[in-house]
Amino acid sequence: MAKWVQLLVTGITMGSIYALIALGFVTIYRSSRIVNMAQGSFVMFGGLLTFSMLMEVGLPYWLAAILGVILVVIVAVLMWIVVLKPVLKISLVSMILCTVALSLLFENLSLVKYGGYTKTLPAFGKEKTFEVAGVFISAQSFYIIGITAAVLVLLYFLNNRTTLGKRMTATATNPVAASLSGVKVARMITISFIISAAIGAIGGIAISNYVGGISYASGGIYGMMGFIAAVLGGWGSSSGAVVGGLVLGIAQALSTGIVPAGYKNVVAFVILLIVLYFRPQGLLGMRVPEGEM
Repeated sequence: MAKWVQLLVTGITMGSIYALIALGFVTIYRSSRIVNMAQGSFVMFGGLLTFSMLMEVGLPYWLAAILGVILVVIVAVLMWIVVLKPVLKISLVSMILCTVALSLLFENLSLVKYGGYTKTLPAFGKEKTFEVAGVFISAQSFYIIGITAAVLVLLYFLNNRTTLGKRMTATATNPVAASLSGVKVARMITISFIISAAIGAIGGIAISNYVGGISYASGGIYGMMGFIAAVLGGWGSSSGAVVGGLVLGIAQALSTGIVPAGYKNVVAFVILLIVLYFRPQGLLGMRVPEGEM
């Protein structure tokens, strides 16, 4: 029994990681209908750039983390302005291909800079592990789950209680009508990229210690898991992204008690196919009419 509870705890923690990445996907999609396949690169850059600020520059951990997040935000804004904005009105396929190309570019740049080895950040606070009835829970797990919950609450407040959030939603729903109403569409999309990049960077910093480090390949792996979580939960729902992440993380963790751990990604894609077949809009998502952009 302790074995399965331990796997459940691991699944909830990993699910929180996937949920955090999925929230980044959903944030951009809610305001622009852009599917940003480079979201995983924000996670990777968050961990690696913070590592550089901490180990190479010698800054305090808190300052290194802040600068790491700021640098990732700058990369995201430049990505939007220089590459994605010019092709925004061409086609959805062109936009997705651009984000995929950017993801590969970021991955290879990171390989050149950091090599193929993982870089690990210290745990938040002290590296403590709590034992309850034979189940071990690291303090970092509580931080990861807490960060995901805090981000979800903040996004809910932004989207439902602020004028900015309503303008961002209007931008995605009907950009022409939003523009005629005085909403600066390009600015709203820029803000969504800033928020999404910050979420991804914070996620990369938080998970680095828990998963044993971040490498150049981490962006593609965690980006894909976050994408699957976002699809499972529903593209239009922040709470759905969290539910999708938790479902994915728990299912992967529990499956390792039955099949070899190397097959956990297979489990993720099987779950995705099942959900898409029976509920294409996701667990908590809403059907969105095609052609609104």
